Amino acid sequence: RKQTRKQTQNKDMKKQIQTPQNTSIGSRKHFSDVGLVSGISLIVGTMIGSGIFISPKAVLLTTGAVGPCLCVWAACGVLATLGALCYAELGTMITKSGGEYSYLMEAFGPVVAYLYSWTTVIILKPSSFAIISLSFAEYASTPFYPGCTPPMVVTKCLATAFIIVLVNCLSVKLASYVQNFFTAAKLLIILVIVVAGIVLLAQGNTENLSDPFEGARTSFGSIGLAFYNGLWAYDGWNQLNFITEELKNPYRNLPLAIIIGIPLVSVCYVLVNIAYFSALTTTELLQSPAVAVTFGERVLYPLSWVVPLFVVFSTFGAANGSCFTAGRLTYVAGREGHMVKILSYISLRNYTPSPALIFNGMLTLIYIMPADINTLINYFSFAQWAFYGLTALSLIVMRFTRKELNRPVKCPLPIAVLVVLVSFYLVLAPIVDKPEMEYLYCTIFILSGLLFYYPFVHCRFSWTRQVMSEYPHGWYPSGVQMVPQWGPNGTLVGSKWYPSGVQMVP
Repeated sequence: RKQTRKQTQNKDMKKQIQTPQNTSIGSRKHFSDVGLVSGISLIVGTMIGSGIFISPKAVLLTTGAVGPCLCVWAACGVLATLGALCYAELGTMITKSGGEYSYLMEAFGPVVAYLYSWTTVIILKPSSFAIISLSFAEYASTPFYPGCTPPMVVTKCLATAFIIVLVNCLSVKLASYVQNFFTAAKLLIILVIVVAGIVLLAQGNTENLSDPFEGARTSFGSIGLAFYNGLWAYDGWNQLNFITEELKNPYRNLPLAIIIGIPLVSVCYVLVNIAYFSALTTTELLQSPAVAVTFGERVLYPLSWVVPLFVVFSTFGAANGSCFTAGRLTYVAGREGHMVKILSYISLRNYTPSPALIFNGMLTLIYIMPADINTLINYFSFAQWAFYGLTALSLIVMRFTRKELNRPVKCPLPIAVLVVLVSFYLVLAPIVDKPEMEYLYCTIFILSGLLFYYPFVHCRFSWTRQVMSEYPHGWYPSGVQMVPQWGPNGTLVGSKWYPSGVQMVP
């Protein structure tokens, strides 16, 4: 009987090894934990982070008046919606995690995709995480330093303590629940600010809105910089595309979450800015180290402490969403061979890409130390919008080169062309208006990725294939599965690695 049972097990194992549709590590059955509500929360929660509480000052400074400032905020919402429509087609056509990385790989090949992953994993995602952390620290420390700016040492120490990736390492569902909770908290504080602004306007506080275009600046570069800072507050509209493989029914939930989430955020942003101007003059707003806190002290006293508390909640939710998606990009790049193997490992216990998440957190610590928020925003936006433009261009290219692909959602081609043109305007406008060395440094850094691409990815020399070749105990690459090997007497004698289509058989 034992021999018969063992022969049956061996036959079943061979069948399962030959059946690619069986469950494997990293397959959808394990990872589809993000539904429609969590998808909307990820978009809204990542977009509404620190930007609306910091960027109003920067947008007003570059536009010079209330009217152009409000126009820029509304236009940024329209642009984010148009870009998201392009990403809706790409995300339902190519249902892979990794966002732009997967789309650039399909349209332009591995070189462009590698340069994107190199730039985003090393610079863009960690710097974005660092900006949110610094914003958290600024708002958390401001109430303890009334009437003055918090010391830089205090701000950076708080930001460093804030780098938490444990939640995302433990569970996908836990990270989703945390995101849902903090999204509700930030929508609540936005509702409070908007209602307070409506009450002030109803009481006749409309002096700041009476002549909204007086002193406006309309130069080529100033408008571009204003869009930089405004779009920083809108950044996050593409975050759901980074976790397409973990999204339940992506053909329905991806476009639906985009259609609901982004217009909701756009309306909130315009109303919040109007509320700010109902209580603060342009001078007071520019002098405020934390605009939302100043508004709370002016309007909500003695409950003004509520505003910085909920802003801290808001930045925590944005950081959680940023960390959630950044780990997936690093994980997919490692899976495709564009990063070291250990970054493609996932935990068999928690089914999360913990090495990729920890790597992103370590880089964020480095970026917190030297730079201030505005420098990081400009540096981040310059490179990011270049890749946004290339991604929209990939949609146009694949309309002609990949006609056979199924497109459940189809974006009008003129919208994609408009997104490409606006993206390259946002890249070139600040450089033409005010050339600075940081733009050159950014370009050099992007192209320097080719120095690593040639030996490690293109040529694959024998010594480069040995990098991170051994699998640490308890961690396995997302593309393979361990199958136990049984001896003739029914005892476990070892294990063997098989491709991702294999199911683990006890």
